[in-house]
Amino acid sequence: MRNLKLTIAYDGTEFHGWQIQPGQPTVQGLVTDVLRRIIQEPVTIQAAGRTDAGVHAWGQVVNFKSESHLAPQELSHALNALLPPAIRIRDAGEVPLDFHARWRAEAKTYRYAIYRGRVVPPFLWRYVLHHPHPLDFDAMSVAARCFEGQHDFTTFAASSGSDQDDRDRITLRAIHRSEMLASSAANISAANISSATVRERASECPSYETRPFNALSAPGPDEWLYVVRGKSFLRHMVRKIVGTLLEVGRGRITPGDIPRLLELRDRSHSGPTVPAQGLCLVSVEYPDAAALPSEGEEDGLQ
Repeated sequence: MRNLKLTIAYDGTEFHGWQIQPGQPTVQGLVTDVLRRIIQEPVTIQAAGRTDAGVHAWGQVVNFKSESHLAPQELSHALNALLPPAIRIRDAGEVPLDFHARWRAEAKTYRYAIYRGRVVPPFLWRYVLHHPHPLDFDAMSVAARCFEGQHDFTTFAASSGSDQDDRDRITLRAIHRSEMLASSAANISAANISSATVRERASECPSYETRPFNALSAPGPDEWLYVVRGKSFLRHMVRKIVGTLLEVGRGRITPGDIPRLLELRDRSHSGPTVPAQGLCLVSVEYPDAAALPSEGEEDGLQ
């Protein structure tokens, strides 16, 4: 028995999310079907996290157990030959039998793209939220940092659909990084979090501290990115945080309101849940010892 690990990228536009659902096209369903055809045996895929309908991924990680003797790169090539172009296997490798894509994950990074230009280029509309109206980037930058640290994120979690499950679920989450990035010349000072305005407003967020710009995922022209890194996330948590940051940008709430909203533990006080198409799972991190060299907490729906 072998344990194989795949890193998968996909355009989530045409899929009803990651997880298999009867009668619906899903990424997990397609990958599972094609994998079974290739290795000719039943297989169960474990994913690092579930993505909702319309959400994209560049670094989704999965693992599965198999008796197949195919080399990882042969398996990767076979999958890419049979899968639709909207799903690509970026990497494949063998990992220890105790590796689990979900339970071994140490951190996940998501990005949400906001297009600020007047007209969205036709090749970008599937991957961004279009918002050409005035927004205060400095205020949004400060507010984003207020989410860093360990907090109860009840206010920023969608209902599970069950009152009992909502009461029983653990809503404490640790966010390691939460920041706004921008590339246009007009926003360089804001992206570096170094303007006098930002420093002045930083006092509104007790957990705020300055740091240099880090182009983990460089935004394109006329694009702002929200980047967040944490171990796990509640259902729609990232999308509700972005909706709240937009409310800050519009001036409807201030960065100083974020700690109060966290303390309220009431999801009716968050900003709206932004559309799925701007969200992408960028990467998943694991302990170095968890994976062999490759050839070439419950996480809610985002």
